[in-house]
Amino acid sequence: RFISKIEEVLNDWKLIGISSGKPLEKGVYTTGAWEEKSDEISFADFKFSITHHYLVQEPSDKDGKEELVEDALPLPMQDLLCMNNDFPPRAHCLVRWYGLREFVVIAPAANNDAVLSESKCNLLLSSISIALGNTGCQVPLFVQIHHKWRRMYVGECQGPGVRTDFEMVHLRKVPNQYTHLSGLLDIFKSKIGCPLTPLPPVSMAIRLTYVLQDWQQYFWPQQPPDIDALVGGEVGGLEFGKLPFGACEDPISELHLATTWPHLTEGIIVDNDVYSDLDPIQAPQWSVRVRKADNPQCLLGDFLTEFFKLCRRKESTDEILGRSAFEEEGKEVADITHALSKLTEPAPVPIHKLSVTNMVHSAKKKIRKHRGVDESPLNNEVLNTILLFLFPDAADKLADGFESRTSTSAGNNPPPENEDYNLFSQFKSAPSDSLTYKLALCLCMINFYHGGVKGVAHLWQEFVLEMRYRWENNYLIPGLANGPPDLRCCLLHQKLQMLNCCIERKKARDEGKKGSVFDRSPGGTSGDTGRGADHSGDNPDKEKEVGKSWESWSDSEEEFFECLSDTEDLKGNGQENGKKGGAKEGNKEPVNIKPEGRLHPHGKLTLLHPGEPLYIPITQEPAPMTEDLLEEQSEVLAKLGTSAEGAHLRARMQSACLLSDMESFKAANPGCCLEDFVRWYSPRDYIEEEVVDEKGNIVIKGELSARMKIPSNMWVEAWETAKPVPARRQKRLFDDTREAEKVLHYLAVQKPADLARHLLPCIIHAAVLKVKEEEATEDISSVKKIIKQIISHSSKVLRFPNPEDKKLEEIIAQIMSVEAIIARARSLKAKFGVEKCENEEEKEDLQRFVNCLLEQPEVSVLGAGRGPAGSIIHKLFVSAQRVSAAPPLDEEPRRSGSSEERRLPAGAVSDFPLPTGREVILRTSVPRPAPYSKPLPQRMYSVLTREDFRLAGAFSADTTFF
Repeated sequence: RFISKIEEVLNDWKLIGISSGKPLEKGVYTTGAWEEKSDEISFADFKFSITHHYLVQEPSDKDGKEELVEDALPLPMQDLLCMNNDFPPRAHCLVRWYGLREFVVIAPAANNDAVLSESKCNLLLSSISIALGNTGCQVPLFVQIHHKWRRMYVGECQGPGVRTDFEMVHLRKVPNQYTHLSGLLDIFKSKIGCPLTPLPPVSMAIRLTYVLQDWQQYFWPQQPPDIDALVGGEVGGLEFGKLPFGACEDPISELHLATTWPHLTEGIIVDNDVYSDLDPIQAPQWSVRVRKADNPQCLLGDFLTEFFKLCRRKESTDEILGRSAFEEEGKEVADITHALSKLTEPAPVPIHKLSVTNMVHSAKKKIRKHRGVDESPLNNEVLNTILLFLFPDAADKLADGFESRTSTSAGNNPPPENEDYNLFSQFKSAPSDSLTYKLALCLCMINFYHGGVKGVAHLWQEFVLEMRYRWENNYLIPGLANGPPDLRCCLLHQKLQMLNCCIERKKARDEGKKGSVFDRSPGGTSGDTGRGADHSGDNPDKEKEVGKSWESWSDSEEEFFECLSDTEDLKGNGQENGKKGGAKEGNKEPVNIKPEGRLHPHGKLTLLHPGEPLYIPITQEPAPMTEDLLEEQSEVLAKLGTSAEGAHLRARMQSACLLSDMESFKAANPGCCLEDFVRWYSPRDYIEEEVVDEKGNIVIKGELSARMKIPSNMWVEAWETAKPVPARRQKRLFDDTREAEKVLHYLAVQKPADLARHLLPCIIHAAVLKVKEEEATEDISSVKKIIKQIISHSSKVLRFPNPEDKKLEEIIAQIMSVEAIIARARSLKAKFGVEKCENEEEKEDLQRFVNCLLEQPEVSVLGAGRGPAGSIIHKLFVSAQRVSAAPPLDEEPRRSGSSEERRLPAGAVSDFPLPTGREVILRTSVPRPAPYSKPLPQRMYSVLTREDFRLAGAFSADTTFF
C-alpha cells in the first residue's frame, strides 16, 4: 500500500518518465526561484510527508525531442558533475551536498518522530526503489532517517540501466585522517572501487571558510547616550525635539570569508597532515557574507516600543502622581462647614508675576506638599529645559516682550510645501513644527530616560497648568497655526487650536473693553456719515477681512448679550411694521434707526427700496469645531429623526449662524429687505433679467429664486424673526469661555495612555522623517522601497480613530527593521573604510560592495585577496589575529620564521585563523561495477566544522547486467 501511495503521488505530480532540461547556468541556484509542493502519505499508522523541491525553469524549447540521445543519462546524474553551482549560499542542504535541481523527500510528518532502526530504514529504501522502478521516475527520491536535527538522508535515483545511490556519514568527532585532502581522496577511491588500474583523474573543488568575530572596539562609533548630560542636549545628537537613531551595539556580528579553489585536478595541490598548499591569500575566488546580529538594540526602535507600551497603561495621572495638583493642604480633614467659604474663595491659582516659571513653581509647591520633595519625577532643570523648548515665548519675562514674541510663534510660519512636511495629513498627526509634535517628542524622551510613565504624567500636568495659565492671562499658545482647528490633525492638536481660538476671542473682547471708552463716541457719528468706520477704528487692518469681527468689538454692554432692551425691541417692531406697511412708510420709518456695525460699502450695490449704498455688516464668525464636537453635533441632528418637528428643529439648529448674520445686516442697513440680504449673502438666489417696461426702456428686474419662494421657507422665517442687532450685542455664537473650559477639562482628564494614543501618530511621523533623513546620507535603494511601504501602510492604519495594536506594532517593527539596515550599512562602511578611501574609483567599488553585502546572501570579492575590498578584509583578519594571540606566543614563530613558515598551518595563524569550515567536492566519471560498464558520475561532498563532520556520497552503477 505504501509503495502504491508513493507511485500515486509521483503520478499526480507528473514526475514519471524521462526528465529533460538544459544544462544549468552559473549561479542559477542562488538567483533562481525554488518551489516545493507537499502531500501526506502513511505507512500503516505512521505518517510521512512527501515533498517535491524543484528549481523553477523556463520550459525547454520545442527541439527538446532531438536532445533525447539514446542512452542519455538522467538529468540528476548530469547535475552531479556540473560545476557551475558549487557551494550555493542559500539552498536546501541536499542541493549544496549533491548539486541537484529537483528531488523528492519523504520524511516523518511529526517533528519529533524519527526512523531510527536499520530495518525500518532498509524497508523504506526498498519501497522507494520499487516505486521508482515501477513508475520510471528519474527524479531522485530521498528518505530522512534519524533525528531531524542530524539532517541524514539516504536515497536513490534510477534511469534506463543506471542507478545512483545517495549515502551519508555524519560524525561528531572527525577521524584524524579525514581532516585533509589526501585522506578524503583515499576514502573516495576506496568507495568507488574502480576496477581500472590507472584511475581517471579526480576533479576537486575546495572551499575554506574563515570567520571574523573580533572586530576591534573602535569600529563601532555609536556610544549609548549619556543620560546625565541630556539636559545640556549635546550628547550623541540627543536633545529634546529630536529622536535618537542608531544601534547601541554592532549590528554586524560576524564576517564570513569563503576562499574557494573552484577547479583543481588531483595532484596539482598538496594538502596532507604535515603540509598544505591551501593559502587563503592565493585562492582564486573570495566571497563574503555577513552575519547580522539578531535584533540589535537600536535607539529609535527602543523609543518607539517604550512609547507604545504607554498606550497599555491603565492608571490616571492622579493615581501616578498621588493627589491632584490643586489640592489644598488639610483638604482631607476639612469639615463640611467650610464648604461655603471654599466656594467663595478666589480660585487657587495665584499668579504673581508674568512668567511661566513662577506659575510652574507655585504649582510645584502644591504638588510637592503631597509627594515628598525628592519624589518629583522630573527634576527642575529637565522640566525647565522642556518648558522653554515647548514655549519659547516664555523666555521673556517682560509683559511687552511677551506680547511681541507671541505673534511670531513658530506655528504661524507658512508651511513648507515639501511632501515630508505634509505627511501629517496622511498620518493624522500634527505639522512637524507644531507644539503638539514637539510635545510628543518630549514625552517620548521623558518616558525613555526621565522616569517613565511618572515623568510623562508630571510633564503633562505641568503642560495643562501652562494651558490654563495662558487662557486666564490671554497669552496665545505658540507653535499652532492660526484659524479654526485643522481636522487633518490629531484630536489633541485640534483641541489646542480650539483653545487658541478661545484665547484669541477673549483677548479681542478684553482689548475691546479697554478701548470702549474711546471707541463709543465716534462710532455713532461716523455711522451717520456712512463712512462705516464704526469699529474698524481701533483695528484698521481688520477692515479688509469680512467676519474678523470679534477682534474689533467693544463689549462694554455685556448685559445685552442675553436679551435686548425694550427700546431696541420697539425699534425692531417699528421696522417690521414699516416694512409690511409698504414702501412709503418703509422709507420714512427706519430713519429713526441709526445704522450700526458697518464694515464697509459693498461695491456698487444699493438697497432696493431706499436706494442707499448697501453696507457689509460686521458679523460673528461661525464657531470653530473639533472633530469630536462635529461628531456629537451630527449624532444629535441624526437623532432628531425625519418627523416635521424634528426637521424644523434641525433647521433651527443649523440656521443659528444665518440668523446672526441677518440681524447684523439689518442693523447695518436700516430699511433693507430680504432681497437685499440675499443679494449679498447668496447672490445665486437672486435672479436678474432684462425686461422692457411700458415706456419701452430696458430695465433689470430681479426676483428671488424658486427655492427662496417655497412657503414657510427657513430664510423667510429667519428674516421675519431677525431684529436689527449689531454683532457685538448679539448672543455669542461661539461661547469661548465655555469651550475653553471644556478643552481644559478634556486635557486635565487625559490619562498617560490616552495621551500616548493621541500622540503616537506624531511619533510615527517623526520616526519616518528621521529614518528618511538618515537614509538620505546612505542612499540604500531597498530602504527607500520599505519607507514608501511604511508611509502607505501607516496612512491606512492611522486614519481611523482607534487603530488596532497589532497593526501599530507592525508599523513599529517595519521602522525598526529599516533602522537596523541603515545601522548595518554604517557599520560595514566603517569597517571597510569607505569614507577614508582616497581613490574615487575604489571608493565607488567599495560602496557598491557594501550595498551588495546588505542585500545579497553572499558577495564575491573582485580581485579576490588582491582587490581593494580583499586587502581590507585581509587587514581586518591580521589585526584580529594579533589581538587574539598573546605576545609571547606571537614572537616565537617569528624567530624561527623560514620561507616555508607561512605555508604551514601553524605559521598561517599570523594572518588568518584556522578555517572554521572546510568543504571539498570530489568528482569523477568511472565505469562501475565492471571495467566494461558505462562510465558514470561519482561524487563525494565533505564538510568539516568544529563539531561536525559529514560525508555525502552519490555513487552510480550500471545495472544492465548486474
